[in-house]
Amino acid sequence: MRYHVGNLEQEKLLELYKGMLKPRMIEEKMLILLRQGKISKWFSGIGQEAISVGVTHALKTSEYILPMHRNLGVFTSRNIPLHRLFAQWQGKQSGFTQGRDRSFHFGTQEYKIVGMISHLGPQLGVADGIALADMLRRKKRVTAVFTGEGATSEGDFHEALNVASVWNLPVLFCIENNGYGLSTPTNEQYNCEHLADRAKGYGIESRIIDGNNILEVFAKVDELCKAIRRRPRPVLLEFKTFRMRGHEEASGTKYVPDKLMKEWAKKDPIANYEAFLLEEGLISQEVIDAIKDEISEEINANLQMAFDESEISSDETKELKEVYHDFDYQIIEPKSNTKEELRFVDAISQGLEQSMYRHNELIIMGQDVAEYGGVFKITEGFVPKFGRSRVRNTPICESAIVSTAMGLSINGMKAVVEMQFADFVSSGFNPIVNYLAKTHYRWNEKADVVIRMPCGGGVGAGPFHSQTNEAWFTKTPGLKVVYPAFPDDAKGLLNTAINDPNPVLFFEHKGLYRSVKGDVPTDYYTLPFGKAKLLRKGDAITVVTYGAGVHWALETLENHPEIDADLIDLRTLQPLDTEAIYDSVKKTGKLIILQEDTLFGGIASDISALVMENCFEYLDAPVKRVGSLETPVPFAKALENKYLPKSRFASELLELYHY
Repeated sequence: MRYHVGNLEQEKLLELYKGMLKPRMIEEKMLILLRQGKISKWFSGIGQEAISVGVTHALKTSEYILPMHRNLGVFTSRNIPLHRLFAQWQGKQSGFTQGRDRSFHFGTQEYKIVGMISHLGPQLGVADGIALADMLRRKKRVTAVFTGEGATSEGDFHEALNVASVWNLPVLFCIENNGYGLSTPTNEQYNCEHLADRAKGYGIESRIIDGNNILEVFAKVDELCKAIRRRPRPVLLEFKTFRMRGHEEASGTKYVPDKLMKEWAKKDPIANYEAFLLEEGLISQEVIDAIKDEISEEINANLQMAFDESEISSDETKELKEVYHDFDYQIIEPKSNTKEELRFVDAISQGLEQSMYRHNELIIMGQDVAEYGGVFKITEGFVPKFGRSRVRNTPICESAIVSTAMGLSINGMKAVVEMQFADFVSSGFNPIVNYLAKTHYRWNEKADVVIRMPCGGGVGAGPFHSQTNEAWFTKTPGLKVVYPAFPDDAKGLLNTAINDPNPVLFFEHKGLYRSVKGDVPTDYYTLPFGKAKLLRKGDAITVVTYGAGVHWALETLENHPEIDADLIDLRTLQPLDTEAIYDSVKKTGKLIILQEDTLFGGIASDISALVMENCFEYLDAPVKRVGSLETPVPFAKALENKYLPKSRFASELLELYHY
């Protein structure tokens, strides 16, 4: 292996050596602890240390880095206290996830590290968002994100590269090509000679780097970082390397030919670099021994600290509380009593516009949201007021854009993402339910993102533009779900959603956009989450619904004035105002729940179960649920009318009323 010192001083040469040696020695200790059952799992980076250490040393400590599970050298190079790393791997309280996640699945703002999730791909889009925030603030910074060659087959990889290219984001995409995705060799993963060649398709630069040569890694990445800080742009780096252990220790390496193992053993990044330093007289064996002794003492002392820490105990109240970031809701009343009649769609647009003025680092992203104004024209006219840097058209890549929004949040900004239709959220489902929803619980990091969801049927839009899929998200702890039925509620709740540092799915029934009007305060104001609205009072029956169902229920009750009903508009589904439901049911003794969603597994089922568990002795009749047919949403008007529950609701309501 050939090393080119260039203008590096001896101090830096030794620093890089120590930088590789520490993670290697920690790993060797962890493998012993794994066999002793003192840690539960280990993903080895032995043989790949030069990449983690070289890249991290080329970055400034103020620049974010997003490592994977084989990048221990990133964490040690950022000088994270070892006892906290060891506590993390043992599931102790002082670990970064407080026992809630394992190994390297964590981040830390203090050290500007954002850890991986097992789904791998979203991490790349998160790097885009972090870099976007730096670029918008005109900070000359680089963001580095790691992935393995296996994850380059995921759609998120391609989406993230494309977004970074289109927006010229200062991201280093670092592929550690170690030859195997678990046991699958590269010739079964992709059919190009070099992964770096894929950069051409996205119009970005690429480099192939010897991932086992610490000086080549550091020098080339350092040079690139300096260039990117001067002229922001993405670069794809393919590090050729090998892992000398299994994908994780239980996997073993039987699938690797012995000849290949022996070839790569000769390329060990530490042994070769150490030999080079000795040959050049830059280090002596005595110094090497002293360095190893020092690292060994540090490891043992910090291990003892982690071992001495008591086993973690579970506190149910604490666990539930920390699913969400604290949100100190502020009641903001309109400054004047002035109101204007607005359509539902205009109220949302007005709330979004006023929030853009209120939060100067709020970014709107979505397909066609800039000059075109979005397919429903909600952001029409926003570009002249806020500029294209804050109102951003995106490629058609929902997953990467949700991940980018998460990156903006990590770097201190707010994001609103418009799904062109709520149906299309399925293409961005993974980062919502696995990244946004879980991040605060895992490592105390907020996800300050609102996903706007134009949804619902009744407009003849067919199976792919008509779903109301709120139940996908009410099931996921960590998400908030809002679903207004009136213009004034839509504006006030959207303002609150944007203020809330937690991820919010904001459902907007497109059938209400231009059919429902109401008086809306012209000033900025907020409305609380988790507070239902009692629209009608009665003693005979309780009707609970939300969204378009509110208007169907109102019409039905107007057509049947003999029914003396409480009508509750939930407004938010997570958090859910169970108190309002229970109070009404205890008064009326009867409950019917109306939802537009198909019946099985919807919010009505949970409300029914909650009432049965908490108000059973007050019930005078079985709880009724009314929802759409168990089919996809049909296109033809006659089919869609039969599919939707509006007409069935009237007969079910009368039946329950007369029970």
